[in-house]
Formats: sequence, C-alpha cells, structure tokens
Amino acid sequence: MAVSKDVSPISLIYTTVPSEDVGRSIAEALVRRRLAACANMIPGMRALYLWKGKVEEEGETVLILKTQTSRVAELSAALVQLHPYEVPAIIELPAKANAAFADWIVEETGTKAGD
Repeated sequence: MAVSKDVSPISLIYTTVPSEDVGRSIAEALVRRRLAACANMIPGMRALYLWKGKVEEEGETVLILKTQTSRVAELSAALVQLHPYEVPAIIELPAKANAAFADWIVEETGTKAGD
C-alpha cells in the first residue's frame, strides 16, 4: 500500500467538545460544508485542567476531523464559531496516509461548482 509523499496534502484537527450530541452537530456542519471529509467522535474522555485559577474535571468527547491542509484555516474559523467553549482546543496534526485515502480527503473537501 503506497503512502502519500513527504509533503502531505492532509491534516487532522483534534478538538474536544462537552458532549457527543454537540460533537455530532459540529461534525455534521463541517462535513456538510465540505471543510472536513470525515469526523471521528470518541466519547467518554475525562479532562482535568486549570481554568481561571481552579482545577476542573469534566467529561468530554474527542473529535478528530480529517481535511486537506489547504482548508485548515477555514475549518478552524468555522470550528471557533460553532464551538461552545470560550477557548476551544484546535490542534492541527499534519498527517501522512495511503495515497487513495489522502486523495479521497482532498476530493471531499474540495469545492465543486455550485458549492
């Protein structure tokens, strides 16, 4: 199975949301807008963090969004607008993938006439 070139056309965006329902809503909006080809939701995560001087612990759902690297800024801006957190984590992870999968992500997050 071939792996894409050294400069990969795809990135993963890691973020967390307060619930699976919120994650589903955000993921669906980003996929419908063709900003993400796919979103993985991983419910049941626990987050322990400092917030305004206090240690907090909450349940969260992880979202991993797959997009083409050239759309990361646009996806990030949309994610900020859709996200309920005051300071959402939006972490880009450049990714290498087999060529067919990378091509699919690029195709699905491209723009088509009428979009």
